[in-house]
Amino acid sequence: MTELAADGIPIAVTCRVLKLSRQPYYRWLASPVTDSEVVEAYRANALFDAHRDDPEFGYRLLADEARVAGQPMADRTAWRIASAHGWWSAFGKPKGRGKGRKAGPPMRDDRLENEVTSRGQRAP
Repeated sequence: MTELAADGIPIAVTCRVLKLSRQPYYRWLASPVTDSEVVEAYRANALFDAHRDDPEFGYRLLADEARVAGQPMADRTAWRIASAHGWWSAFGKPKGRGKGRKAGPPMRDDRLENEVTSRGQRAP
């Protein structure tokens, strides 16, 4: 949009044609994407590519793959990015108790006829 403004086309017209409101544009213009956000996006992209190729890799191996791809970072940075996006190793994160499992059969269907003696055994 700044290129169009440099060519003499008003920002209001450009926003109207692109169906954008002016307020978010001026908010972005005041604080555009920082260099550190761009670097983190490239690192996340490299980690995602490595995770897509080998989902069983943990964050340390993903960081090694990202370094080979040209995105050097510390293992801790790789962990932070991977955990923020939920890219866990296929073997690393155990599923929570009861999540994703079907309930088994009930222990005993005839609860009304279930009599327990004083020793803790069922009466015949």
